[in-house]
This record gives sequence, structure tokens and C-alpha cells, in this order.
Amino acid sequence: MTIAQLRAFLTALERGSFTAAAVHLDSTQASVSELVARLERELGVRLFQRGGRRLVPTDSALALRPHAERAVGAIHHGVQAMRALTALESGTCTFGVLRNAAYYDLSDLLQRFHKRHPGVRVRLVGINSALVARSIAAGEVEAGLLVLPVDDEGLSITPLVRDEVVFASARADAPTHPVTMSEVAAAKLVLYDAYAGWDDPTRRQLRERASAQGFVLEPAIEVENVETALGLVSSGTADTIVARSIADSPAFPPGIRVVPFTEPLYDTIALAKREGAELSPAAGRLADMARDMLHARAGRTAGE
Repeated sequence: MTIAQLRAFLTALERGSFTAAAVHLDSTQASVSELVARLERELGVRLFQRGGRRLVPTDSALALRPHAERAVGAIHHGVQAMRALTALESGTCTFGVLRNAAYYDLSDLLQRFHKRHPGVRVRLVGINSALVARSIAAGEVEAGLLVLPVDDEGLSITPLVRDEVVFASARADAPTHPVTMSEVAAAKLVLYDAYAGWDDPTRRQLRERASAQGFVLEPAIEVENVETALGLVSSGTADTIVARSIADSPAFPPGIRVVPFTEPLYDTIALAKREGAELSPAAGRLADMARDMLHARAGRTAGE
């Protein structure tokens, strides 16, 4: 069994005919047909029902498909790794980060990486964690940092650090004690990450906890950025929730009081990649640097 046979099989399966597969592989119809025939002889099964204008895959073909995809994919990633292994001097890396990365001392991640590896082109994608997860699973982004929980089907996830979520208010009667879910449900809320909505991991946790206690959460205002939400909180328009790292940052508006939940609520920041996929050297290096920066920050915070 060869990679060429598996590639011919997968392309014929995807394109529906040996002729279309040959065009895609820049080969001939006879060559593709022969490669698939050799694979069938080696396996002792029929992979396609010939005849008609389109190949019809057999049950054996459908059973073989995921294994063939992994084998061909492994070879592809291996070749890419070897090409990029020359001291990380070239290539392109796409890496996802949580939208509020700047509050976790990750704003200079790209600067540090580029200083060490100026020949590598980098796309640092900062979107909501739910969207980062989908992009990684779809192969659009190699790996990334995200906040849990997310839909993790097809992903390999490594939790790194936790950050407490707190309630923020600038009202004259803002609570000074840990808040209950009933108090949060009764508050006029402004929530950010409007595009992701309740898919946002923090909002998802909050809603699930409220639902478990019989409360319904409905924000009065939804905006996209945390800074916009904090501006509204600062004016007394509404209350919100934020990670402790945001509340402790120098940019956090004065006059906003934060208190924890009676039952502590946490964001867990994790590293995610596609299940079974090998990271390119550049993505692996970025992941290592991001992990080290987060751990160093958590160590400093714990020591304060």
C-alpha cells in the first residue's frame, strides 16, 4: 500500500470519477484507475461500483476513508514540518487567541515571536473563543488559546490557567458582598461578545448556572467589546461581568466596584489544536511561548 494509492482513492471518492480525480492530481485517468485497482487487490475488497457516470463508493470505501485521510494527512504535515524545520526561517503560521488577550500580557506575543523568527509569516487571529474552537476544528487555524467551555468535538485541549469571573457595577447601591445568581438575574446587564452571544464560554457558564437555579438571564444591552460594556457600567447604565484580569488592569475604569460570586465562577484558559494533527514548528513555538507567558503571569499574580 502506498500513499499514492491512498491519495488516488481519496481524490476519486471526493471527485466522483477517475477522470475528475486525474485532472485534480495532474495525472491520467488510466493511472488513477490503476492505483485504485492495486489498492483493491491488496486489500481484497471492492472500493467502488464502476459503471454509470459517477463512481459509487462501497461500504469498504467508506470504512477506509478516515484511516486513509489520517495517513495522507500525516505525510502532508510531516513534509510541511521538514520544510519549516530549518530554524523556523520560513513558512506561515495561523494562531488564534482569545479576544481579550491584551489583558493576559499576551499583547506582545507576536512581537516576541517575530523578533526571534523574522522569516516566519504569522496571522494572529483574535476572536471569541467559541469561534476560535470552530476555526481550529475546521483546519482554518492551526492552534490557539481559548476560554473553556467550548464545543470540543475534533479538538485536543490542554487547560493552562484559571481566571475568576466577577460582577461589576458602578451603581450607588452596588453590592459590596459576593453576589447570588438571583441578584445577577435581577440586575440590568450589559454583556459583551454580542456576535457569539450565548456561545461565548463565560456567558454560557453564567446562563447554565442561572438555569440550574431556576433563573432566566436576559441582557438589557449587548455590545461587542468589553471596553464598550465597561463604559456603560461606568456611567451607571448597567452592570456586567468581567474576568479578574480585566478588573485588575490599569485600564479598568475607576468607580466600578467588583465582587465575586457566592459560588465562585472561573474562566479556564486552554490551548487547543485539532485532534490528531501535528503542529507546524512555528505554531508549536507560538503555543509554547503563549503557555509560558500565561504561567509566568499566573505565578506573579499568585505572589502578589
